[in-house]
Amino acid sequence: MNHLAREISKPMLLLAGFALAGTLLLAGVHRLTAQPIADSEAQALLTRINTLVAANRYDNNPLTDTIRLPPAELQSAEPVLVYRLRKQQQPVAAIFTVTTPEGYSGNIRLAVGVNVDQTLAGVRVLAHKETPGLGDWIELEKSDWMLGFSGKSLQTPPETAWAVKKDGGEFDQFTGATITPRAVVAAVKQVLIWSKQHPTSVYAPSTPTEVLTGEGK
Repeated sequence: MNHLAREISKPMLLLAGFALAGTLLLAGVHRLTAQPIADSEAQALLTRINTLVAANRYDNNPLTDTIRLPPAELQSAEPVLVYRLRKQQQPVAAIFTVTTPEGYSGNIRLAVGVNVDQTLAGVRVLAHKETPGLGDWIELEKSDWMLGFSGKSLQTPPETAWAVKKDGGEFDQFTGATITPRAVVAAVKQVLIWSKQHPTSVYAPSTPTEVLTGEGK
């Protein structure tokens, strides 16, 4: 009986050994690749930030100068991470990563740059699932529609005109696709409204990814 038990236990021990070795190997690979992946993502994000605000306009590291806003603050589908840009410790601009759930095919994630004077530094799409050939015109590779936001504010055009032309607003919609640009315009408008209501708190000193609530509006 003991001999039989030993014979049965040998394959089980062998399998356990392989499982342990596999786990250790995966852990080692993760440790080796996690930092390079994080560094690559950080560099890609910094490059995207620099398409909105020129690198010579700020001298801090926006990747470590951030606050996180609850989704409800900007009617976002996800928490909003805000990257603050400063020059000699003075506010220059803030980049809001906001996610509107109102896209035709679901969430549209945007980077919305707001200068300290409350004008738009620019808007870029970070992620979306909109219909190819229609809603994907929010991509710079497909059209220059997104570039039309640069320099605009709640004064130019007036706040009441922050809508697509089909809804009586200032902004063009796409041929055969109104839902996508409508969602983007509404999301950008919401960022401008929030920024206008919080001109100083968005740049207040904080620890990285501090959660800023709606208190004290």
